[in-house]
Amino acid sequence: MKIKNILIILCFITSLNTAFANDGWLNILNEGGNNKGIKCTEAIQNAIEKASKNGGGTIFFPAGEYLTGALTLKSNITIHLDSGALLKFSENFDDFLPYVEMRYEGIVMKSFQPLFYAKDVENITIKGRGVIDGQGKAWWNEVYRIETAKEPLPPTKYQTMWEEQNKGLYTEPYYKRTVDKKFFRPSFFQAYNCKNILIEGVTFQNSPFWTINPEFCDNVTVTGISIFNPHSPNTDGINPSSCTNVHISNCHISVGDDCITIKSGRDGDGRKYGKATENVTITNCTMLSGHGGVVIGSEMSGGIKKITISNCVFDGTDRGIRIKSARGRGGVVEDIRVDNIVMKNIKEEAIILDLFYDKENKAEPVTERTPIFRNIHISNVTGGNVNKAGFIRGISEMPIQNISFSNINMDGKEGFTVNTATDIEFHDVKVNATVGSSFKISDSKNIILDNVGSSTPIKGVPVIKLDNVSNMMINNNFPFNATDVFIEANGKETKNIFLKNNVFNNVTTAIKKGKDLDKKAITE
Repeated sequence: MKIKNILIILCFITSLNTAFANDGWLNILNEGGNNKGIKCTEAIQNAIEKASKNGGGTIFFPAGEYLTGALTLKSNITIHLDSGALLKFSENFDDFLPYVEMRYEGIVMKSFQPLFYAKDVENITIKGRGVIDGQGKAWWNEVYRIETAKEPLPPTKYQTMWEEQNKGLYTEPYYKRTVDKKFFRPSFFQAYNCKNILIEGVTFQNSPFWTINPEFCDNVTVTGISIFNPHSPNTDGINPSSCTNVHISNCHISVGDDCITIKSGRDGDGRKYGKATENVTITNCTMLSGHGGVVIGSEMSGGIKKITISNCVFDGTDRGIRIKSARGRGGVVEDIRVDNIVMKNIKEEAIILDLFYDKENKAEPVTERTPIFRNIHISNVTGGNVNKAGFIRGISEMPIQNISFSNINMDGKEGFTVNTATDIEFHDVKVNATVGSSFKISDSKNIILDNVGSSTPIKGVPVIKLDNVSNMMINNNFPFNATDVFIEANGKETKNIFLKNNVFNNVTTAIKKGKDLDKKAITE
């Protein structure tokens, strides 16, 4: 009887093993790989190909250390790293050849294969609780070597290859300095023209370049991941570009450049593809070190629209919400909602919308080269220890338009500056600046300031400063604290300024009028 039971159990175990062997899970240690840190690119790639031939599957990495070169993902493939698994990518540039079609800073070209690369596939996943290390220092050092050379260097084989494979590639003259390097680091993860992407749970660190970078993709979900890149060049966190239906949530990001950036191509190359990034949700994320918390642009030539950003904390980033572009880029940024954001220790602007990002140039006729910012609404933001509350700057041929700020509280050095904009509203906005006015508005029209002010007004400094502003309503303001000057207005073009329902009992000078101000410019 006992022998019979043992046989039954053995048969049961055998059947289980058979079932697991055919359930689509491939343990990389059973596929020729190793967890001793010895390079096993071929074994990993062969496992991916094997699973792909069977219709898909999961490549499983148990605890241990793995070393690999670039990996190409196929349809229906999951990379699963167990807790304790560390997957490191090679520091040998040869392990990222041959060159493939990819996108670098909004320009489609041939260059190094991204560490994880996928093209024209669907249903790809990277998940688990393991760590993936790009070992980016070798790449950063090569960039520094090229950039800091005092004399022309002999071209490397990689630069020669790049030149041979990218003949006829055109970029704008201002981008020449970057193109002349002929060395373009790979993204950590770049899916190109793919759909149904999931990245979940894992930790990415030390990326050579941008970290999570889907290009021309649809239905992308990034959730619960951590990204750690030290002070290093262009090591952004999550950069969807020309993608639709993107969901980013519950991520923790501390990087050497922008934490999350939404893009859609650079200049003429971006307009050629004409693929906007749209339908994007970003929520429940924390951002620490980085040039920007959530950034839109500057590569936005294909357009960016229908974006929501909510329930995030930025602590220690250079900027908070940043939307940037320049003449020549073209594209429309519109239908953006930002809500429930807390910012602390922001080194530059908490909120910035700027159409003079990386170049100063003269006004030109409105064409496809003209960038447009419109329909952007920001609410429920708390900022502490910020350098500047906000900065809005349009271009003369295309002012920034239809922007609103609601329920904003900022403590910092400087307040809001608005220049060359139209249809701008501030509702329930308090800015406690230590230097200058809380609100400085110039060369703009159609403005509403509703229940705005400062809890710490500065003696001799107006809370609101206007210069060449027209069609403006200032209403429902009641400064609680003793205020020296509430409004200072100047400029020959300042007109149609209306003050309604304001209580200035605590104000010494309600309106200080400049010498160039028309006597009929302000109606009280």
